[in-house]
Amino acid sequence: MASKVTRPVHPGELLREEYLAPPGMSAGALAKKLNLPRTRIERIAKEEIGLTPDTALRLARFFNTTPEFWMNFQQAYELETEARKLAPELEKIEPMEAAA
Repeated sequence: MASKVTRPVHPGELLREEYLAPPGMSAGALAKKLNLPRTRIERIAKEEIGLTPDTALRLARFFNTTPEFWMNFQQAYELETEARKLAPELEKIEPMEAAA
């Protein structure tokens, strides 16, 4: 069975599809509730920028999650994206052998 290659999921996609779409909330309405610039939430939802700790804290408070949930999602996205970019270079690095 061939493994299916999936793309990393940006936290903005999660925010848009799982938190904004179900209740029909706009990015602007969420930004107002979080006391943030409308453009910040819009750009996150459009996957143009990532989450900052400030935004993660506000999202966690509003959606009754944790800031770690949001930051872990951001970090996983960044690591996967960078690993894909660096794959050829990383393959050239010989791992250090474990001491006996």
